[in-house]
Amino acid sequence: MTDSLLESYVKYLQTERSASRYTVRNYSHDVAVFREFLAREGVPSLEEVDRIVLRRYMAHLLETDVARASIARKLSALRSFFKYLVREKVIGGDPMKNTASPKLQKRLPTFLAVDEAKELVQAPDASTPLGQRDRAIIELLYAAGIRVSETVGLDTGALDLAKGELRVRGKGNKERIVLMGKPAGEALRWYLSRGRGELVGERDVPALFVNRFGNRLTQRSVELIIRKYGAQAGLQKKVFPHLLRHTFATHLLEGGADLRVVQELLGHVSLASTQIYTHVTPGHNRRAYLAAHPRANARLEPE
Repeated sequence: MTDSLLESYVKYLQTERSASRYTVRNYSHDVAVFREFLAREGVPSLEEVDRIVLRRYMAHLLETDVARASIARKLSALRSFFKYLVREKVIGGDPMKNTASPKLQKRLPTFLAVDEAKELVQAPDASTPLGQRDRAIIELLYAAGIRVSETVGLDTGALDLAKGELRVRGKGNKERIVLMGKPAGEALRWYLSRGRGELVGERDVPALFVNRFGNRLTQRSVELIIRKYGAQAGLQKKVFPHLLRHTFATHLLEGGADLRVVQELLGHVSLASTQIYTHVTPGHNRRAYLAAHPRANARLEPE
């Protein structure tokens, strides 16, 4: 496997797949690691890679105590890479076609209780420009359930505060409309009419959320902001941006939202990705049963 082939694959991920920089970094690293394995094993070319070679690679990863989640990601990178090779006619067939990933133990997503979410959104000092920005960010993450990458990529033109809507560009460069409630809308109005102008000054900056120098916020900055206010609010859980996405989905389902509606709002391609949130709470299951079953509350009539 030549360096130029790996470079062309990386370019494909960036331009045609519109992959995030994290995906590009991880996938290119995983393919490079596989190349090193092939060299050690004496596999002369990619045409020689078959199910037996792939099984040896998986065994090697397991023997070196690589976590199953990491193995699954590495195999996902190889699936993408070999599909690319077939498309480019570098190889004749896809050796990954019938290769299964190791089964992963499903983890239920953590989320904030309603009171905890309220404490978090109220933590910033809304009398300062940075506090107004931070309140708007937290309100929006919780109200719309958008990813942190989608949040920092927002421009002011994406907002329709009158309708309580937001145009978001998500994974694969796909655009979707998400909704937000009145508190998030008010927090954004306050920030746009006051704090943002002080941060941006006279500069023409399209970014919705900016730092103290008027430049677009980074994902890392938002992660630090959320962590800071989680500690400030005295929350015992580890608080991070994706936790608010989990919280958004869980609270919607607890409130009776349809799973497919939540799927669309989250921007999930597959319903299976959304179904992890159906764990919600035992109380939600009981309420849904009592509300839906015609005999749930009926009294036994004496004979």
